[in-house]
Amino acid sequence: MLHALTLLLVLQLFGEALVRALGLPIPGPVVGMALLLLVLWARPSWQAALQPTADGLLRHLSLLFVPAGVGVVQHLQRLGDEALAVALALTLSTWVGLAVTAWVVLLLIPRQSGGDAAPDGG
Repeated sequence: MLHALTLLLVLQLFGEALVRALGLPIPGPVVGMALLLLVLWARPSWQAALQPTADGLLRHLSLLFVPAGVGVVQHLQRLGDEALAVALALTLSTWVGLAVTAWVVLLLIPRQSGGDAAPDGG
């Protein structure tokens, strides 16, 4: 379990280092997660070693939201001052996320059923 946790943290560290070194506008943990995906793709046998640790982290995932909640409470005045911009950003990003998800699903459904044809949209 310690080896798996170390691997996960090292990948997050590499993600953070890449983001800082390249000046990417992406959070370091997201890059670390992409690196984890590449590691698991290159070494599928490692999934069995990482699975118990990942399951343990996921069981306690709600604890990771506590710092975010504290940050929101600390900046409540600023959120109130910029409520319109925050609401607009949340609304637009939600709709864009839904649209991209729907588009990806429409692209993947024909592949799952065995056909290569793209959906005709109607």
